Amino acid sequence: MPGRFITFEGIDGAGKSTHIEAVAAHLREGGGPVVSTREPGGTELAEALRHLVLHSPMDALTETLLIFAARRDHVTTVIAPALARGDTVLCDRFTDATFAYQGAGRGFDTGVLTQLETWVQDGLQPDLTLWFDLEPAQALGRAGGARVPDRFEQQDLDFFERVRAGYRARQERHPARFARIDAAQERAQVARQVAAALRARGW
Repeated sequence: MPGRFITFEGIDGAGKSTHIEAVAAHLREGGGPVVSTREPGGTELAEALRHLVLHSPMDALTETLLIFAARRDHVTTVIAPALARGDTVLCDRFTDATFAYQGAGRGFDTGVLTQLETWVQDGLQPDLTLWFDLEPAQALGRAGGARVPDRFEQQDLDFFERVRAGYRARQERHPARFARIDAAQERAQVARQVAAALRARGW
């Protein structure tokens, strides 16, 4: 597809969401429309499924199937049409998050995740993934008290250590599209890392 697909990944508190608006503004200055969206979510159906995933008790398989159902609607309704128009799509989390949270965090079968990824995405993968990497203890300290915690935010430190390891494994498997951002630095330094990752791709 002619558009550009950039995803922002990391555990809650790593600061990824803070930088999406700045990236969107930068890319708009360079010309061309930018679509900012998120997962789970991005469509009316996917947002309804997001609410269930974040707040309703369920097992790992149900959780995973709901996330991929939301992703399918998101891809077919928003992401793929935008890329076909030549837009740049910025997405707060995508399938790497599923491998990190459901795969590594929950211990769900990654073979099943890979099969669902194939069925749902029709070969779609990000052109660039910005991974905001941060020690879970520091991330939880940043995020603590911001709002009533959802099902994931209520997990213990060991869960987020596994999630971080899951992200690292995805980076090692897909090094060409991943750019690791040291999210422990000050905001301005993090922004410079993001800008460098974009420049490296001529964006």
